[in-house]
Amino acid sequence: MSKPAVLLVLFTAWLGAETHPMTLRQAVEAALRQNPDVFLAHMEEDRARAGIRIAREHFIPQVIIGSGLAYSDGFPMSVAGSAPTVVQANAIGTIYNRSQQLQVAMAREDARGAGIAVNARRDDVAYRTTVLYLDAERASRLLAMALKAVESRQSVLETVHAQVAEGRALPLAEKQAALEVARAQQLVENLEDDEGAAEGSLAVALGLPAEDRVHPVGQERPALALPPSEEQAIQEAMDSRPELRQLQSQLVSKEIERRSQKAARLPHADLVAQYGMLARFNNYAQFFQKFQRNNGQIGVSFQFPILNPAVSAEVSQIDADLNHLRVQLSSTRSRISSDVQQAFRDVRKSESAANVARLDLEVARAQLDVDLAQQQEGRLPLSRVEETRLLEDQKWITFYDAQFAVERARWSVLKVTGSLLTAVASLPEK
Repeated sequence: MSKPAVLLVLFTAWLGAETHPMTLRQAVEAALRQNPDVFLAHMEEDRARAGIRIAREHFIPQVIIGSGLAYSDGFPMSVAGSAPTVVQANAIGTIYNRSQQLQVAMAREDARGAGIAVNARRDDVAYRTTVLYLDAERASRLLAMALKAVESRQSVLETVHAQVAEGRALPLAEKQAALEVARAQQLVENLEDDEGAAEGSLAVALGLPAEDRVHPVGQERPALALPPSEEQAIQEAMDSRPELRQLQSQLVSKEIERRSQKAARLPHADLVAQYGMLARFNNYAQFFQKFQRNNGQIGVSFQFPILNPAVSAEVSQIDADLNHLRVQLSSTRSRISSDVQQAFRDVRKSESAANVARLDLEVARAQLDVDLAQQQEGRLPLSRVEETRLLEDQKWITFYDAQFAVERARWSVLKVTGSLLTAVASLPEK
């Protein structure tokens, strides 16, 4: 591809890209509406609901109208299992079939489980969107701080340059100041890349084109309310976690399937009806005592299964599936309990680290104030002040990281307890 063509493609992509400023609540709500994973989960739910109608079709009489039109030479023989007819209609429908009734019940339970799976997928998407939003917000805040640091370093470089020109500072000091400016600019470039990657990933999570970006809106969010104790949090998780309820639904569905297979040994009855319009050219009058053009019959077909050895094997397979689900259910309960405990430990650790980072920042700021006062009095060189300022910048980064770690850990607690979407709904919209 030629260089002008490449430039044209890049310019077109640039024009098509769009930045969407959003709050955390707006981002999560957009993800729940547009994320492909949620959309696919809804499609699976629709498919499961269609399975209910398929299972119920056996109890709705099916009517087929057609023709068995044929020319007869001699005795009228059958056409597709029926006597030759000008018009024929057949109807069949299940009156009683315990096994099929249980199949309908199983389809309903599967549809309920598919609805629970949608909720589980929504929780996952909401949590993933929240984490990506916090990452993008962190990158944006650190970038703003780094830009201010570049301005500060540039101002110092200009001051040192003037001092060197006046002979009040060595050229080495100017080179050191230029190095600090280059380092600050390098940090800005890295943070710009981090911000672009985080905002692009957030856009994809919201179902937007990969070229778009979602920019977090600066917003003061209230502190997240957590359950008062780990025990209560574990109980809330056991009551509301979608994956746990989904396993329970699968267990119920398998138990219904087991009953359905065993019910295959029971008799069942079907409604049967048939209508046929006969024609004289099929020689009915020659071989039967009486010809009647319109004929019909209706009745009930009974079937009594006597020997069905496959039922026992199928029931054994279902029993194995039930045991597997019971073990999986128990394991999931244990894992959820462990996840809740670990989430609370992470909150305590992050809050402790945030407190240390805050105190460390206060010490660094106080030290900078002391160094600035001494530098103005001529008792401390400018290089020492810049070292202290650089250390303060690093403490700010550590402080911001600790704050984001606390919020992320709190969101993790809400995720494992199944109350994340409720917390998102309580956030300010704008």
